[in-house]
Formats: sequence, structure tokens, C-alpha cells
Amino acid sequence: MADDAKVRVKKTIAKEAAEPAVVKTPVMEKPEVTEEKPVVAEHKAPVNAPAAPVVVAPAVQDRPYYMRPQQSRQMYSQRPVMRPAYQQRPTPEPVITEEVTGIVDVLGSDGRAVARPDFKPSENDIFINSAMSRQLRLRSGDIVIGLAKRPREGEQYWGMIQISKVNGVEPSKMMDRSRFEKGTPIYPFEKIKLETGKETVSTRLIDLVAPIGRGQRGLIVSPPKAGKTTVLKEISSGIAANYPEVHIMAVLVGERPEEVTDISRHIAAITKNSEMPGETAASNFDEKAEEQTKVAEIALERAKRLVELGKDVVILLDSITRLARAYNLAIPTSGRTLSGGFDPAALYPPKKFFGAARKIEGGGSLTIIGTALIDTGSRMDDLVYEEFKGTGNMELHLDRRLAERRIYPAIDVMRSSTRRDDLLFDSMEYQSVILMRRMLDVLGDGERTEVMVSRLAKTKTNKEFLASLKDGG
Repeated sequence: MADDAKVRVKKTIAKEAAEPAVVKTPVMEKPEVTEEKPVVAEHKAPVNAPAAPVVVAPAVQDRPYYMRPQQSRQMYSQRPVMRPAYQQRPTPEPVITEEVTGIVDVLGSDGRAVARPDFKPSENDIFINSAMSRQLRLRSGDIVIGLAKRPREGEQYWGMIQISKVNGVEPSKMMDRSRFEKGTPIYPFEKIKLETGKETVSTRLIDLVAPIGRGQRGLIVSPPKAGKTTVLKEISSGIAANYPEVHIMAVLVGERPEEVTDISRHIAAITKNSEMPGETAASNFDEKAEEQTKVAEIALERAKRLVELGKDVVILLDSITRLARAYNLAIPTSGRTLSGGFDPAALYPPKKFFGAARKIEGGGSLTIIGTALIDTGSRMDDLVYEEFKGTGNMELHLDRRLAERRIYPAIDVMRSSTRRDDLLFDSMEYQSVILMRRMLDVLGDGERTEVMVSRLAKTKTNKEFLASLKDGG
């Protein structure tokens, strides 16, 4: 039995040696994590120990900034959404527009301009920005029609939004117009006939002794109370009656208010049937000198723009003397003074105004008939007349002695004349006018005008009067 047990043990050992040994890898088990609670030792205060003081932490806003709790930063996408009340924009005010008409006045070289309802600056002026002014090539004196917005709160002027017409035509047609200064001036050769009937003795007399042509630069030399304003009104009536295509402008500088009303109503009445209604640019004597000169300058620019379009314009200026006086007060002093306290620099602007009268070769014409005061007792007025005496090409002298004798028109027929008047008469009329002057030269100074007025009253027309001279009547 013992031997059999030994044999079985040997067989088992041999079998295990023949088979490969299998190594078993131990499996790592996941350790269990147990949450251990911190053991807090209980400290028991002695029975007789004093109570600990209570410490109160300071408020957050009372702490220094480095001890305050920091707020966690949020991502841009996680920022809080603004409330709808903040997202709504204020409703813009409605833009109120109106169709307006104004006279352009360019303020500077940058192109800024304003459109004035009248020749005077006012609070209703319409501002035109430089971009619009340069794009349309606007010039001072242009008449523009367009849409303008009313001034909002905080704004001073109206604002031009759109310009539809410039001088009555489309703005695109005004781009290539010529300039007034580039035209060639020539002597007037187209006579402006002032005679309208038998009763208009004053205008008939002017047609004979000092005829006016288109482009004339005329000067009416008059003492006070000699009837110069009446002569101007009769000249305007004759032009409006015979030439409705001619545009008439009255420029009144430093005038009496009632005189302004009278002349403006007269111009409006005589030009109501003309192609273009007449205009009156006036400033009263109680206004500032700068305002008086500004009115005259805008009126002159307005006339130039019409001449550039081929129109014939007549300016009746009353008076050159007051215009020169206004410039003497308005311009900065040059440091030099003429007799009478007149600054020489103040003579240039009125000469520029008066010198603008001309006939443009192949174009329109600008006629200026201005008045000059003499015998006022002021050395300054006499100086202005002396400076302008040789600048005009037509002079009409009024005599105070004739006015005192109630002889109207009080025209000194021998001193009144027109340069190159042969261009305004035909050959037969010119010979008759020469004969008339020779006959008047025989008479005395106080008789010439009286004889002429009586002879003209007996004939219906000037042609009939000149024919009567040849017949010896």
C-alpha cells in the first residue's frame, strides 16, 4: 500500500513537470475611498474662564479694495442681456420741409452759402452746405428754388436739402455759363427810348440832350430838392412801357423809409406786365453801414447773373454819394484821409459798383443810372462827385435855380450830354440834334430849358420837334 502511494506521487510530479506552468497575475482591486470626517477636538473651557469677545467683520464696502471678494469674470456670451428699454432708440423728430426761393450769397472761398428771401440778411436765411454749392457751381446773385427743412431745436438756420432750379432752369444747364468779368465791354449802340407820349416832357428831353443806351453808365448830378427822384421814376416808367423784356432794379442806399415804400410800389406797378417783375433792394438811413453796403453788393451780383444769361438789366441807384459814405464807415481805415474826412480806400467799392455797367459784345448789358449829390454844404459829397465825374459816359445835370422857379424838369440842357451819342441816333436825327444845340447856345442860361419845355409841349413826338427845327418853326 505504501508502495502504491509512492508510485502515484511520482506520476503526479512527472506530469506537472511535463506541462508548462501557468502564472496567475493578481487582480488589482479598486480601493474603496472612504470619506473621513475631520475629528474636531472639543475644547471645553474652564468653568470659571471669562467669555471670549465677539468680533464683528466690517462691511464689504468698508473694506480695502484688496480685501473685498472678487467677482467671478463671465464670458462675453454669458454677459447679462440688456433690458429692452435700453435697446430702444429715441424716435427721431419728423423732418418738416417747404419749397423755398432765395437769392444766393456765397460767404467764402470754401463754398458755404446762404439763400436769402430778400436782399437783406435775416433770420429766415437758408443755409447751403459747401458740397451742394460746389457741385451746382452756385454764384452770388443766383435765384434758387428747392426744398428746405425747418430748423430744429438748437439749430439757427433753415437747411437746404435739394435745389430743383437755378435762375429758373435746371441746375445742369448752369454748369458751363460764362463769367461777367470775361465779357468784352463796348460802347452802347442800342438806344433806350424813354418817350411814351406827348405829356412825358422830361423823358422826351432826356432822349434829346442825354440819350441812354443799353449798357450806359449814367450819372444824374443833382442838388437837394431838384427832383432827382422824380426823374428816376419817370426814366423807369419809360423803360418799362417800351421794353418789357428789360429787367429793372431799384437800389436805394440810406434812403428815407417812406421814399423806399413809394419807389418799391412804383417799380412793382410799372413792371407787372413785364417778362420779369422789377426788384427793389433798399436800406434805410437808420440801418448799419455794413447792412447798407451788403444790400448794394447782393443787388449788383444779382444783375451780373442775369447779364451772364444774355438779359438786359437796368439799375437805378440812389445814390452813389450815400453808398460811398456807407463804405467810408464800414471798411477798416487805411490810415490815410482825404479832405472832408474821407478814406481813399472807401472809394474803390462804389467805383467797382458803378464800373460794372457795360454792354457785353455778343451778350447782354448792364445799365446803371446813379445819382450824385452836390451843393449840400459837405466837402465829402463834393469829393465823391469829383471822383466819379469822369467815370461815366452819360451825365444829366439838374439845376436848383430852375427848380426854385418851378420849371420841371429842372435839366440843364447844355451841361447834360452823352459820350458817343452818334451811335444812338441815326444820321438825320444826329444832324438835327447838333442844330438844336447850336440854337440853344444863343439863349441865356435861364431860358434854354424853359424854351425847350414849351416847344416840346407843342409837338406830339420828338421826331416832329426835330423836323420843326429844320423848317425854322
